[in-house]
Amino acid sequence: MKIAIASGKGGTGKTTVAVNLYHIIAKYFTQDVKLVDCDVEEPNDALFFPERIVLKESAVELPVPKIDTEKCTFCRKCVEYCEFNAITVIPPLQHAEISPNLCHSCGACIHACMFDAITEFAHKIGTMTAIDIKAGQGLIEGRLKVGSVLQTPVVRKIKNASQNNGNITIYDAPPGTSCSVVSTISDADFVILVTEPTPFGLHDLKLTIALVRALNLPFGVVINKSGMGNDEVEKFLVKESILIIGKIPFDKEIARLYSGNVMLTEIFPGYEKQIIKIFKKITHTLKTL
Repeated sequence: MKIAIASGKGGTGKTTVAVNLYHIIAKYFTQDVKLVDCDVEEPNDALFFPERIVLKESAVELPVPKIDTEKCTFCRKCVEYCEFNAITVIPPLQHAEISPNLCHSCGACIHACMFDAITEFAHKIGTMTAIDIKAGQGLIEGRLKVGSVLQTPVVRKIKNASQNNGNITIYDAPPGTSCSVVSTISDADFVILVTEPTPFGLHDLKLTIALVRALNLPFGVVINKSGMGNDEVEKFLVKESILIIGKIPFDKEIARLYSGNVMLTEIFPGYEKQIIKIFKKITHTLKTL
């Protein structure tokens, strides 16, 4: 079973749900569960596990082309083939270079070059870290290199590493509806959309609902900070006949403890019961599909 936790915007409680769901599954249901932090620009799942031990860290690399100006005729054919504007060729100056941060490693420029002037080298865009978190099958964390914009290849790398490693896999997705989110949730058996009862929360929830519907994925909504804001989110979900799998009440004490990276299911019995109910609703929904 693959469960993805997503949200239309940051700060809704997506990571809170992800780490506490992992904790509850490992505590009450099975140790055969893996947590994968796909929020590669701001990975922070590991912060909630104080006894964590880094097992292995490896580079995430992409093949990036480079131009040999001794062989290059500055014909600009490679520039015409590049869909990402990653290549700069200025014939009068006999200048030719490729930007690693813009290149998507598609290989089109190599195909275009008739003079064998373009070769590839390994370019690091991030890291993948396997972490023992003293519960379940542990955590795989992706971390994008500062300055890089290629989140999706890092997400693909860590997801591939997590395959066949855990009967239940939880993907903590990046916020929003970008390509990296699509890559994270695309093969999920169930998607949890975490929202908050505010106008911004509703606006961005509608975007993520449109996304999961376009991908034809089963999903349900968790309303975090329930009791704050207004009831427009819940009215919308009821009107659209969208499954509400949990409501977590707004509590300043929860917010205070969360800021200290505390596992809330270990402190609040009510929070623990909510997460257990969420997991049971997911398994029940999948059985009925």
